[in-house]
Amino acid sequence: MATIKDIAEKAGVSSATVSRILNQDDTLSVTDETRARVLKIADGLNYRKKGKGTTKRTTIGVFQWYSLFQELEDPYYQNIRVGIEKYCADQNIEVIRAFQSDPDYLKTLSGVDGLICIGKFAQKDIKAFEQLTDNIIFIDMRTSRISFNNIVLDLHQSVIDVIDYFVELGHTRIGYLGGKEYIDEDTVYFEQRKETFINYCRKLELCYEPYVIEEEFSAESGYQMMNRLIESGNLPTAVFAASDPIAIGAMRSLYEHGYKIPDDISIIGFDDISVAEFSNPPLTTVHAPSEYMGEYAANFVAKLYNEVPSEYKTPVRLTLPCTLIKRQTCGKPRGEK
Repeated sequence: MATIKDIAEKAGVSSATVSRILNQDDTLSVTDETRARVLKIADGLNYRKKGKGTTKRTTIGVFQWYSLFQELEDPYYQNIRVGIEKYCADQNIEVIRAFQSDPDYLKTLSGVDGLICIGKFAQKDIKAFEQLTDNIIFIDMRTSRISFNNIVLDLHQSVIDVIDYFVELGHTRIGYLGGKEYIDEDTVYFEQRKETFINYCRKLELCYEPYVIEEEFSAESGYQMMNRLIESGNLPTAVFAASDPIAIGAMRSLYEHGYKIPDDISIIGFDDISVAEFSNPPLTTVHAPSEYMGEYAANFVAKLYNEVPSEYKTPVRLTLPCTLIKRQTCGKPRGEK
């Protein structure tokens, strides 16, 4: 049976344009020639419009590389999924969710009209997803080449903003607490925040080497990493944590050891999760528009992808800006106030 997409490809217009012509949308601005061409092609393909009772809802698959439990530990990826589901609820789009921990997630996602993949994936995973649909977008996975549709954050500028703020306050000894993410069992995902941190500290001739630690993106890991720094007897005057959970765990360690924030040490997180504003003191952090990332991705696979003629379709990368949110965990180095 012919579809709107088939008609659009033969007519050289978008699927949205075909749909509006077939639905006799008088507000559509197209020439009479284009309108007639679409109707003629539809008739030639024996296209039959579905009745209201048989209209199929658009279905979007959402694949999350985190497990449901990991989402609760670090709300960043959960917020992305919330953004997707909010958009789909508003647009009456059906959502099929699957997690990497599910035993047969590819079968669960079969037949979807579009697919949103959240997280970091190996090439074999990407190929498997592309077998499900060509209408696919990845969130939070940057590659050296733009080989598929993706949405990422401007991590490079975000880290520069963090270090510039520390330097503005007078800090010259700055630490980094980060986490490692794995594409598969043997491959560590490239961490742009860490690379930018090191390169920019070198450029500004700041002391950072003794204070760089990577474990996991969790509060427990932040707690343990800060314990290591304290036990070394050589604390920096400021610390950038690559996630808010890491920052919150690090703050707990500092309090237990009698340090005051920001009197003794300043700290900045990343993500701006909901609890960051209510930590004690409220956490200075980088706001990542995670929920908007989800909303935009859903809009892309539901509408934008189908509106682009097939001959113009090429992989795109959307980079969203982040904003430094200044609260109360940063101050001048001790002795310089």
